[in-house]
Amino acid sequence: MKLVCTVAWAALLLAPASQAATPGAAPAGWQPSPGHRQMPIWPGAAPDTPPVPGPETAKGGGVTNVTRPTMTVYSPKGKNSGVAVIVIPGGGFQLLAMDLEGVEICDWLTSRGVTCVLLKYRVPSIPYRWQCDCRPHNKEISTPSLQDVLRTVRLTRARAAEWRIDPRKIGVIGFSAGGYLVAEASTHFDDRLYAPVDTADRQSARPDFAIAVYPGHLALAKNSIALNPNIEKAITRRTPPTFLLQNEDDHVDRVEDALSYYMGLKKAGVAVELHSYAQGGHAFGLREKKLPVSGWPRLVETWLRTIGMLSE
Repeated sequence: MKLVCTVAWAALLLAPASQAATPGAAPAGWQPSPGHRQMPIWPGAAPDTPPVPGPETAKGGGVTNVTRPTMTVYSPKGKNSGVAVIVIPGGGFQLLAMDLEGVEICDWLTSRGVTCVLLKYRVPSIPYRWQCDCRPHNKEISTPSLQDVLRTVRLTRARAAEWRIDPRKIGVIGFSAGGYLVAEASTHFDDRLYAPVDTADRQSARPDFAIAVYPGHLALAKNSIALNPNIEKAITRRTPPTFLLQNEDDHVDRVEDALSYYMGLKKAGVAVELHSYAQGGHAFGLREKKLPVSGWPRLVETWLRTIGMLSE
């Protein structure tokens, strides 16, 4: 298939931040802080976008009704390690926690010399009800959201030289539903879920490492470590090294979600590290809980050094 590079798409990527919005117009939906600019990840309309119930709406640090997925790059502060992490916020495939599980995570990563690529992927899924057996994780794969993740990995790798990134040190971190997308991206990276749209799609979509924090939708049932077959059947020895974190008192996404994925990775011979705490609940991000789980960022930093991503 012929690869097409859209001139308008290139202009959007290369234009200065002042051109990101029409002068005098109020920005729509979620916007990054001054000095950062969202970039569309697709040159035109994103493939397979389902209808949503209204315009993109940002409220209380979150956003919903996303039909135009974007990425926002946060450069490292101080020494550049060459490592990049694509941040995938959670929100139950209904909305995205862009502050708690996005910007705040980027602030931590950039303070450690890591380039952060914050992904705003498409939500909500259909149907819009939370309690049903028909959400993306119950299907073959969560196609639109996963398309956005894999496209972002490829774009980041394609622009590695420009952003001073080592193309062999590009990872993903996700929270809750974003943690499920981490598992999908770690196992379905060779799937051709969309037709290539430009030369960036020649790049590999395989993350070099993966971090899933209180991931959801992985265990089939409560008190069971039977792994979601959409993930289990796709695990291979090429699945990247993985860090898992979950609390035993998490009643939204249960500790069995992390345990089931841990056992699946272990069985396949994939390097995996699991941390589970008695207390801490769900959706805490980096916010201090005065509990042992609050030390998880230091555990991640140590782990990144042990797998050769970060140096001392």
